[in-house]
Amino acid sequence: MRALSHCRSPVDIARAAAVSLLFHASLALEGIRLWAQERGLELPAQPEGESCAVRWLCFSALLCESNPPARVAAGQQHSVFIDGEGRLSSCGAALDWAPGLLGHGEGVTRLNTPTRLPKRIEALAGPRAVSVSAGGNHSLAITADGSVWSWGWGAFGELGHGDWQSQLLPKKVEALAGRRVVVVSAGSAHSLALAADSSVWSWGDGRYGALGRLGTQSQPLPVEAFTGQRVAAVSAGLFHSLALTADGAVWSWGEGAFGTLGHGNTQLQLQLLPKKIEALAGQRVLAVSAGGYHSLAITADGSVWSWGFGGSGQLGHGNWQDQLLPKKVEAFAGQRVVAVSAGARHSIAITADGAAWSWGGGGQGRLGHGDNQAQWQPKKVEAFADQRVVAVSAGGAHSLALTADGAAFTWGEGGHGCLGHGEDLSNQLLPKKVVARGGE
Repeated sequence: MRALSHCRSPVDIARAAAVSLLFHASLALEGIRLWAQERGLELPAQPEGESCAVRWLCFSALLCESNPPARVAAGQQHSVFIDGEGRLSSCGAALDWAPGLLGHGEGVTRLNTPTRLPKRIEALAGPRAVSVSAGGNHSLAITADGSVWSWGWGAFGELGHGDWQSQLLPKKVEALAGRRVVVVSAGSAHSLALAADSSVWSWGDGRYGALGRLGTQSQPLPVEAFTGQRVAAVSAGLFHSLALTADGAVWSWGEGAFGTLGHGNTQLQLQLLPKKIEALAGQRVLAVSAGGYHSLAITADGSVWSWGFGGSGQLGHGNWQDQLLPKKVEAFAGQRVVAVSAGARHSIAITADGAAWSWGGGGQGRLGHGDNQAQWQPKKVEAFADQRVVAVSAGGAHSLALTADGAAFTWGEGGHGCLGHGEDLSNQLLPKKVVARGGE
C-alpha cells in the first residue's frame, strides 16, 4: 500500500476536472477512477439523490485521502492486522471482565503471535476486510461490501448490536445494513462510523457526550448535527470525538478536559453536540486523529496542529503545557506530513518521504528511539531509515507501523503479547519486524 499523499491530490484532480468538465466529463471521471485504482482503493458507489458524478467522485477521492485504509491498528493492549488477502489477525491479552477482545471465540484470551481469525467465521468467509480500528476493549472492521463487524467487550453498547453483551467472535452490525460504510473508529467505549452518503453514526458510551447526543446507545444512531453536510473523516478518542467536513473544517464533541476539544477552555463541561473549532478557521484540514486527551490534525500544506493535554509532551511543542486551542507543531517546518496517529500519551506521524516520527511519553519504549525517554518534539524513528513507512498506529503503550513492502513492525510494551513476537514478551525499545502471522 502506498501513502496517498505521495501522489497527485484529489483536490488537484477536482480542479482539473472542473476546468474540463463541459468538454471532457468522461475523461474527468476516468481520471479519478484511475487515481483510486493506482492506490488499490475502491471508491463508493454514487448514492441515490446525487446528480453530479464528477462531484461525487471528487468527494469520494477526498474520503480516501483523508482515511487511507487502516491495515494495522493498536488498541489498549491488543493489536489487529489485515494481510494482503483481507484476512484479519490479532494478538494481545483480554482482561477477565472483557472477553472476546481477540475475536477468536470462547477460551482464547491471550495470543502472543498475530493469529488469523478462524475461517469458520462468517465475516471472513465472505467479503475481505479492508479497514480495522482497535479501541480500548473492542474492535471494528469494514469488509469490502461496506459492512461493519465488531467484537470484544460490549458493556456500554459499543459493539452496536442492540444489547450490552460482549462478542467473542466478529458479528455484523445489522443496524448499518444497507449503508456502505467507508470509515470506522473505535474509542475507549464508543464507536463512530462514516457512511458513503456522508452520514455519521455513533453508539456506545455516551456519558461524556462522545456520541454527539445525550445518553448511551447500544446500536448506531445518526449524528443529526451533520445532516446536510459532507463529512470526510471521523475519529474517536478516549472520551471525545472529531469530525472533518469537506470544506476543511474540524468539529469536536465530548469531554473537554485539558482543552481536548480545542475550543479554548479546560472545563469538564461536556460538549454534547458537535461544535466547529473556530481556531482552525482559514486552515483547510485534510486529516484528524483523536487520542487519549489530545488531538492532531493535518492541514493542506502538510502542517501538523495539536491541542489538548500536553503533560507527556505528546503535543510536540517542546514543553509539557496543555493547549486549549490548536497550535502548529513548528518542528515539522519544511516537512510535509501525510499521516498522524494520536495514542494515549504519545503521537506518531509519517512525512512525505516515508519517514516515521514520534513524540510524547517514552515509557516502555513506545516511541521507538531505543530508550524510555520522553520526547517533547517530533523525533525521527531512525530504525526506519532504509524503509518507507506507509501506515502507523499509536495505542495505549505500544505502536505499530506498516512499510511499503507489506511488513509489519511493532514496539513498546510487550507484556500483554500485543507486539506479536511470540515468547519474547519484553518491551521493545526499537521497531521489530513481526515475523509470524498465521493461524487457520
